[in-house]
Amino acid sequence: MSAAATAADKAGGRNMGAAFKDAGISALVALGLFGAMLGLKTEATPTGVVLVPRPDLLAYAVAAVFLGRLLRLSIPARPGGYVANRALAEGLSRAGRYVAPALLAFAVVLPLVVGRYGIDLGILVLTYIMLGWGLNIVVGLAGLLDLGYVAFYAVGAYSYALLAQTFGLGFWTCLPMAGILAALWGVLLGFPVLRLRGDYLAIVTLAFGEIIRVVLLNSVSITGGPNGISGIPRPTLFGLQFSATGGPGTFSGFFGLEYSPTHRVAFLYYVILGLALLTNWVTLRLRRVALGRAWEALREDEVACRSLGINVTVTKLTAFAMGAGFGGLAGAFFATRAAFISPESFTFFESAIVLAIVVLGGLGSQLGVALAAVVMIGGLELFRDLQDYRLLIFGSAMVLTMVLRPRGLVSGRTPSVALGVRREISAELVAEGRG
Repeated sequence: MSAAATAADKAGGRNMGAAFKDAGISALVALGLFGAMLGLKTEATPTGVVLVPRPDLLAYAVAAVFLGRLLRLSIPARPGGYVANRALAEGLSRAGRYVAPALLAFAVVLPLVVGRYGIDLGILVLTYIMLGWGLNIVVGLAGLLDLGYVAFYAVGAYSYALLAQTFGLGFWTCLPMAGILAALWGVLLGFPVLRLRGDYLAIVTLAFGEIIRVVLLNSVSITGGPNGISGIPRPTLFGLQFSATGGPGTFSGFFGLEYSPTHRVAFLYYVILGLALLTNWVTLRLRRVALGRAWEALREDEVACRSLGINVTVTKLTAFAMGAGFGGLAGAFFATRAAFISPESFTFFESAIVLAIVVLGGLGSQLGVALAAVVMIGGLELFRDLQDYRLLIFGSAMVLTMVLRPRGLVSGRTPSVALGVRREISAELVAEGRG
């Protein structure tokens, strides 16, 4: 055996030993983190609450972390970091031309081929798609990291509920008002954070979301406090109500149909589908005008953006306002669909879910956000019977996705303006928005 081969074997042995050491440390950290969360479970007994150990589950989790870390270290890193892959980006762009119309056609006919449960799940997925597209304006296009997006969702929901119950206004009258009020709150958030970037911006927006929730929780005379607001009016179809009475002013009575609760659910499905498509259409149109190009310039380099004479203040405020406005529209729909809202519906976990949808889908990608919402929200329903492990599976899937696709499911970008032929830009050539 030559000296070079011997040296290579020794280097490989050292690398393998370092990998096992690193994986062992990761397993010990997992043991410390999961020891109480997974290793112990509380159960109610006639004598009180007792702790039941679950060593088998804890052992599985620690072993999974050890093997996963070892597998990750065994994959050789590519030299020089990411390598631009224009062919892959253009291939994904061509595939998107067929995937997007197929998804739209499937969404239109979904209430005709599934039952009540399928329609309810479709409403939930479309709501998060709309929220994701709204947040994508702020995070994906403008590059402003927002962790308090649920605040605008809550403002829209409570605005509709209070306007409808106080002034007796209908859903279609209150809907644009809820979006406008949420946009105004977006501007109010934008002013204090104009000079903040990165982690500081994320902390302030997170605090803003919590402030809104605490205010809603303590304003008992206005918002009902922890009891929330119930009896929120339902939307109507040109004045026709979806009522079981079947009178002349109802949907079933006007069309001579037998009343079915599915009619109202299907109508709500098409309402949120229309709102989501409106959000997508407005976003795509804005990307082609000067405002959308200013958002993308701000995301790439704020200093260069200022040097080009772009008003950074107006650019940031419009991004917050547009994203918040669409969040307010989604909140108004949530209020009318559930007919009851409370501060517990607008926690930080909702903001985290929407932000995860945007990041996993691909910052700035409309199709990627839709696919991520379908996978995350619809995929979680597959594990509804595994209540104890849903979040564990969800977190593991997110980690795996970010390891395999760190720039998101659809990471390529099409330039808004191009000289000659518009060619897809690989995500490796585009900066990640960090605010």
